[in-house]
Amino acid sequence: MAKSKSKWTCQNCGYDSRGYLGKCPDCQSWGSIIEEKIESDKNKTKLISYDIEESKPLLLNEINVDESIRYSTGMEEFDRVLGGGLVKGSLVLIGGEPGIGKSTILMQSCGNLSKSNLNVCYVSAEESAQQIKLRAQRLNINSDNLYILAETNLENIANKIKNLKTDLIIIDSIQAVHSNSITSSSGSVSQVRECCNSLMNLAKLTGTTIIIVGHVTKDGVIAGPKVLEHMVDTVLYFEGERYKSYRILRTVKNRYGSTNDIGVFNMENEGLVEVKNPSALFLSERSASITPGSVIIPTMEGSRSLLVEVQALVGPTFYPSPRRVANGVEYNRLLQILAVLEKRVGLNLSKQDVYVNAVGGINIQEPSADLGIAIAVATCFRDVMVDPETAIIGEIGLSGEIRSVRQLENRVSEAAKLGFKNMIVPKTNLPLKNEPDNIKIKPVARLIEAITSSISKKPI
Repeated sequence: MAKSKSKWTCQNCGYDSRGYLGKCPDCQSWGSIIEEKIESDKNKTKLISYDIEESKPLLLNEINVDESIRYSTGMEEFDRVLGGGLVKGSLVLIGGEPGIGKSTILMQSCGNLSKSNLNVCYVSAEESAQQIKLRAQRLNINSDNLYILAETNLENIANKIKNLKTDLIIIDSIQAVHSNSITSSSGSVSQVRECCNSLMNLAKLTGTTIIIVGHVTKDGVIAGPKVLEHMVDTVLYFEGERYKSYRILRTVKNRYGSTNDIGVFNMENEGLVEVKNPSALFLSERSASITPGSVIIPTMEGSRSLLVEVQALVGPTFYPSPRRVANGVEYNRLLQILAVLEKRVGLNLSKQDVYVNAVGGINIQEPSADLGIAIAVATCFRDVMVDPETAIIGEIGLSGEIRSVRQLENRVSEAAKLGFKNMIVPKTNLPLKNEPDNIKIKPVARLIEAITSSISKKPI
């Protein structure tokens, strides 16, 4: 009797080894390498075959792309992050924390697409058909073109949807689906990789759009091998605080559009509701009596400008080393800004705890928020108030100069639309081609000049 072969695979990164290792040499994780049996090609169960014409080389100018290459999900915010809608034959991966709203937005999209005479199949590997029906009733979804399939075996899924001629397939979730060609359990690296590869081939050969849901690890990244994100066409992440009602859908990878756009939703009893004006949402809880350390920053997410409130709290420390806490802003960037404030402005922050928070759960990655963060820290340290009708934008250099930012006109227009009267901008960005009449532009060249210009003349 032939001896069965096996390999040892890391469940975090997919590293393969001939024997057991306590620590993965690739991702440095402990106890993540498990044994998986290797099945011979003779015993492998292959995915169903489709009668597809053999492909041949085509000249670029001979390829025609019509307007029907994309499907609109019926949700503008969802279409925005997809680059204009779902592309035919694409494979989309969406991940997020449990309960964040992944299944909800997909069910709502299925309802909208099925009303457009498109055949949609929702494959649930974690819930029964009755449970899916309950969610559909809560979301007021009723359609004759929406199929529900509760199945975990990939080969069975492919055989059952073969004759449906579906335009869109939802797989919820990829970690719960298993293939007969792999002997390991569902959710293992080998299973996830094999199932994703089979679904990718199915999407490309038949022109069917497939969306797969991926679980995330405790670190917030999609579980399974990193190759999973390389194989798919689009990767979306659902973000949001557990005790807040709004959700942010962010594009991490997109072969058919921008990777910087975000979609903002509000979770209500009827499902996810699109937020047409995210800036108003993030500023809705701003206190009428502004305290020192509160600044409004027009940040960019792709082509969209969002006004975000950044708060700073500075106070004496009781520890030998002062604390530096950054929520929503890059920690190393904060340390650099504090160093510039100490050296170029003369603020003694070596004995002060500094806390900086971007309100609303937004993660500000661009350096153009430097000036707003610096002014928030400086005004809180001096116990003075920033003018509540002023928005601030600019990048800070190590010598204290204010550097130019991109897409300044979009930021100024967004601030003017929400009623801000003044805006502090880098001097090197001027003049603007289209400057709104209802907002006053204050150009600054140095950090100390910007701090002086931002202080409110009204008493606290």
